[in-house]
Amino acid sequence: MRLYVPATLDELASATVTATGATWCVPPRGAHAVTPALAGALPDEDEEGREYAAFLAAAHDSLLLVAARGDAVPLRVVVTVEVPDAVVLTAAGGGFDGGADDGAAVPSAVRVTREVPGTAVVAVHVDEPEAAGDVRDVLAAADEESDAEAADDVAAASESVLDDALQRVTDRDLLWYDPTEIAAIPRP
Repeated sequence: MRLYVPATLDELASATVTATGATWCVPPRGAHAVTPALAGALPDEDEEGREYAAFLAAAHDSLLLVAARGDAVPLRVVVTVEVPDAVVLTAAGGGFDGGADDGAAVPSAVRVTREVPGTAVVAVHVDEPEAAGDVRDVLAAADEESDAEAADDVAAASESVLDDALQRVTDRDLLWYDPTEIAAIPRP
């Protein structure tokens, strides 16, 4: 199954890169794929359009990974890999365990159930280094909004700042890198 795995640049340091390709240990985590739910949600899209939707969902989740790891390079990363179907859990109904709020609300959501070492990397997509400022703006605006919510002082202005920052990030295209170029991916 082709997966779009959200990641951070530091996670790619463990990839084994050769002159002809790269392998990476895919961690057990949420990822995205063209699932039956995604196909049902996008019936007018062709396969390429569905793959792009899954890819964009993974880019969003990469932003969440960057936010969760304060020391991560502030760029979104999506690693495209092919893994055996047996290591992927596709959400059924309301979610992976039947809950409505466990990350499966996105129709492309899947979960890698165990570590998959030695997985061939198909491609890596990363924000250009200039996007780091926009990513930092999203993280700062999200922190400010969270602080305002904690103080029961949610202002439309803080939501607008976050929305504007998110729009700047999502307007950016991630750059494509061949697996052999992992070590050469520029950083801010």
